[in-house]
Parts: sequence; C-alpha cells; structure tokens
Amino acid sequence: MEEIQIWQWGLILLSGVLFFWWSPLAKTKDQFYKASTHKKQPTFWMLTGSLIISWIFAKSITNAANLGLSFGLVGGVAYAAYYLSFAVAGVILYQLRTKGKFDSIHHFLSSRFGHKAVLLFSVLIGIRLFNEVWSNTMVIGSYFGEIGSTAYYSAIVVFTLLTLSYALKGGLSSSIFTDVIQMGLFTVLLFIILWNIFSVENFSVEQVVISGEWTMAMGGNLLLAAILQSFSYPFHDPVLTDRGFISSPKITLQSFLWASVLGAFCILLFSIVGIFAQQQGFQGQAAVAVSKAFGTVILLVINFIMITSAASTLDSTFASSAKLFAIDLQCSSKVSFGRWVMIAVALLGTLPVFLDAEILSATTISGTMVIGLTPIFLFWKTNAPKISFFLSVGCGLLFGFLLVFEMFPAQFIYTTGKYAELLWVNIWGILSCFIVYFIPIWIRKRYP
Repeated sequence: MEEIQIWQWGLILLSGVLFFWWSPLAKTKDQFYKASTHKKQPTFWMLTGSLIISWIFAKSITNAANLGLSFGLVGGVAYAAYYLSFAVAGVILYQLRTKGKFDSIHHFLSSRFGHKAVLLFSVLIGIRLFNEVWSNTMVIGSYFGEIGSTAYYSAIVVFTLLTLSYALKGGLSSSIFTDVIQMGLFTVLLFIILWNIFSVENFSVEQVVISGEWTMAMGGNLLLAAILQSFSYPFHDPVLTDRGFISSPKITLQSFLWASVLGAFCILLFSIVGIFAQQQGFQGQAAVAVSKAFGTVILLVINFIMITSAASTLDSTFASSAKLFAIDLQCSSKVSFGRWVMIAVALLGTLPVFLDAEILSATTISGTMVIGLTPIFLFWKTNAPKISFFLSVGCGLLFGFLLVFEMFPAQFIYTTGKYAELLWVNIWGILSCFIVYFIPIWIRKRYP
C-alpha cells in the first residue's frame, strides 16, 4: 500500500509541476481572461477538447461509473444525456452573439433585466464555482486515504495548490492549453482501462448492451430529468459559457455541437467501468472497486484519470471565478486582481473539506435550482419585463429547495423508483417557471 501511495504522490507532483512549466505566462488582460494571444483565438480542436475535458470532471466520471453499477447501460445513457447541454448552449450562445450582438451572458442579462438580475445570477454561478472546488478535490483525496485521514487532507491541499499555481500563471490561457493535454491523457487512459476490462473472460460488448432495464424506475427517471435540465443547466456554468465567447461564433457553434456528442460518448464509455463492476458483483464506489480488482497498474491509471479530469475542472473554475469578478462584475480588470480572486476561491472552496461536507450530487440538485433560467434563455428574443426574470428564477429556486428538503407532495409524483421525485419536481417546476415568466408579458400586452 505504501508503494502505491508513493506512485500516486508521484503522479500528482509530476503532473502539477509539468503543467506549471508548460503553461503560458499571461501578461495581458486578453491572455488572462480570454485566452487570446496576439489576437489569435482558440481553434476548433482546442475549444472542443477544452469543453469536453472541463466537464468530464472527477465527480462526473465517478457518478457515471456508479450509475453504470446501479442501472447498467441505462444509467450511463442517463448521465450522458446531460451533455445535451452543450448543443443547447451552443445554439443559444450563437444566436446571442450573432443576432443579439451580446458579448457575454452578463451583457445580455444587464441589457434585458437590469443590474439586480446580474447580481442574482452572479450569486447563483458563484455558488456553483465554490462547489466545484471541494467536490472535485474530495474525490482525489479519497484515493489517498480514508476521509479525515492525514493522507486524505494532504492530497487535497497539495493537489489544489499545484493546480492553483499554473492557473495563476496563465489564467484562461493556461486552462485552455492544459485542457488539450489533459484531453489527450484522458483518451489514452480510458482506452487502457477499457482494454483491460474487455480482456476479462465472459465480459463483452453484448453484455454492456443488455445490462440494465429500460424502465422509469431503473434509470428512466434520471434520463428524462437530465434532458429537461439541459435547457437551463449550461447557463449557470461559467466554465462552459465563458468558452462560448472566446472564438468566432461559427467555430464556437461547431465546437459546442461536437462536444455534445463526443462528451456524451466519453461518459458512456466510462460508465462501462460500473457495468463491469455490476457484472462482477462489486459493491461501493465502482471505479475504486474495479481499480483494486485489477491491481496496482490499473489503480494508478484510474487514479491518474481522476487527477487529470479534476485538474481540468479546477483550473477552469479558478479562471471563470477571476473573470466573474474582474470582467462580468467590473470590479477590476487588472490581471493581478484576477489572481487574487483565484487565491480566495481556492481557500474558501477548500474549507468545506475540513468541515466534513459530503459530496452532493451537484448536477441534479443545482440543476433543479436553476430551472428558472429555461424560459429566460430559450425565449431570449421575447421582450419580457424585469419582473419576469425574478419570478422565473425565484420559482426555480423554490422547487429546488422543495427537492433538497424532500417537501414536494408525493401525490404529484407519477412514476416510481430512484430519481422519480427529481423528475417530477423538474416537470412541475419548469412548467411553473414558464407560467410565471409569461404572465407579466401577457399582462403588459393586455393592459399596455
């Protein structure tokens, strides 16, 4: 066990040092906040790879494997459905840029709904960024020791500091640059894992296909909930939307559409780890159980894939946090200010680790809390009064809290099984958000 930990520490330290060494040094605001060097914007392949790997984070692939373990192929497909978010965001952001002439989400909200709407929206995405720090680093820590152990805390702190160091060096330029490397590493490591899994006797593609049951109770609830949330979820994730404004509109749209397909495919492939665990009768965390079953090499490969994916999300989180305060909220556009924001987010985002916070399913719960954004972005052309924004967002938050505190009336849930409540809270919630969003529009037309 000590030998394995030495190798694990080696992977963290080596990757962190190399990423710092390779990362470009951002000297201008465009380099730090927009990843633009000498007026050259990220290419199609750079942007596509960055989008995919920034969303294939440690928590995400852990969830994908566990859903494969619980529901078979249906679980993997259900979780992959969240990647419809890229296609939705790509189309809407393209329209906002080309038809609306907006240069950011905040620009759109400020123009249509005012400063208070921007502040409320910023609070929502700020919470999202804060959660991304601790929820990903805790996954890394779990591979080094039990929760609460010295090795667990040490791994989290060292990993966070190393990722912060190269994020400070180059901002979004570092994030985009390292994302390309991390995407390549993820692809190779995933291939190694799947090669070993399919080398096991009595495990084949056919067994993957027939695993699970296509019923609402066995993953169908989550599948439909993921599709519904994909029409609002991407817009509260600045890691995704920030990348929607740094290349030309045409390249951006193409990148988002391809990222939707390729990202879903990657998640689906990683869910096979959980399907294999299901067939073998493993219990607990699917990725951990499978890695231990194959021995030291595969354990290190899975450990490294977690490090790679977590680092890609963490550096993107730091870069988006800096842009949120410096550019979107116009606090100060200086590069030095953005670096101080990164340091503050790293410190505050790590605190919950020492407060024994659990890894919540941020995708499902935060996804419900922001369903109020659905009508706002789908009908962005509609000339809605300011009150429509607050009513819709407030309604979404209400349904999100009903889900979190399990207060949603059972008589309005019409399917059974896990995620049934999630699905119906989203159905009734989105319907309610549309109603409260359009009522002021109707009133204004009826009584001008």
